[in-house]
Amino acid sequence: MNQNPNLSALSDAGVSVWLDDLSRDLISSGELAELTATRSVVGVTTNPSIFQAALSAGTAYDAQVAALAAEGADVDTVVRTTTTDDVRAACDVLRPVFAATGEVDGRVSIEVDPRLAHDADATVAQAVELWRIVDRPNLLIKIPATLAGLEAIRRVIAEGISVNVTLIFSVERYVQVMQSYLDGLAAAAEAGHDLGSIHSVASFFVSRVDTEIDARLDTLGTAEARDLKGRAALANARLAYAEYREVFSSGARFAELAARGARPQRPLWASTGVKNPDYPDTLYVSELVAPGTVNTMPAATMEAFADHGRVNKDSVIDRAAESAEVFRALERVGIDPADVFTTLEAEGVAKFETAWSELLDATAQQLRAHARG
Repeated sequence: MNQNPNLSALSDAGVSVWLDDLSRDLISSGELAELTATRSVVGVTTNPSIFQAALSAGTAYDAQVAALAAEGADVDTVVRTTTTDDVRAACDVLRPVFAATGEVDGRVSIEVDPRLAHDADATVAQAVELWRIVDRPNLLIKIPATLAGLEAIRRVIAEGISVNVTLIFSVERYVQVMQSYLDGLAAAAEAGHDLGSIHSVASFFVSRVDTEIDARLDTLGTAEARDLKGRAALANARLAYAEYREVFSSGARFAELAARGARPQRPLWASTGVKNPDYPDTLYVSELVAPGTVNTMPAATMEAFADHGRVNKDSVIDRAAESAEVFRALERVGIDPADVFTTLEAEGVAKFETAWSELLDATAQQLRAHARG
């Protein structure tokens, strides 16, 4: 099988292509393995919404849920067992990629219970538990970048556990995330961990920024406001990449850790499916091309890029000044970026909590059905 040329060109430009989806059918059918061979896929991300969709649809999990019900398992046990089994199996599918890329890619993410987003101690405890249960070196534990999450990230990295930091919306919070990573690496080194075995990505959310700011611009209704629609998300991501280069390409602190084997924490562009049908469906892929990054795509976005995507190598690097001007213009028309990012973080956590609750409810219904049967 041959790689799709558009996605191959994206990969050649330094962007790791990850799939933002996972299900048991995707693994057992061989489709995930096929995507690595034909779509340049070198990683997988999951979240509570993805698991809720996977476990609530079809019959792929029925036999395992029935067996667990017969053993007297509760809802939390069923969810933990089914999801970690899927992630472990996906890690095994991607293990050859993990080896071929020097342990950079071939990664699969699993998220801590989103209800723990504001509890650092509980987040750390569950991260350690998930790392132990899945027991694969190419696993990433997803931790949201809340204020409590910043502490949890530092402590989990210090344990030698690889982390995908999720739900990052602002550049300011991203800078804090990078510092938590560096603090964790320093602590890991003091504890005697091999820094080269610790990997991290920072998931910077893209499309949701445009969705929220565009809605506020529409409310303002002026010509100046309308002219700024669709510009904030890319500007935000470009500013984040400039900070990444500052910390990991020229920062003295990381240089000291790198001398001890540490790896940079790569920016990961998340939420890259376009929400506004007026925008090109590959916007948040074609316009976020920069070396050392990851783009995790829903299947529809990946197929759109495979069909007609283009690689714009001038889309990110050396565009920080014009991107900063976008935010100054937004403030001039009455947009408060700080309020936008606070709103998006709260909504992001709430959405994952809702998906998790729906997953628990659907699993409880299955358990009751098996008990009656």
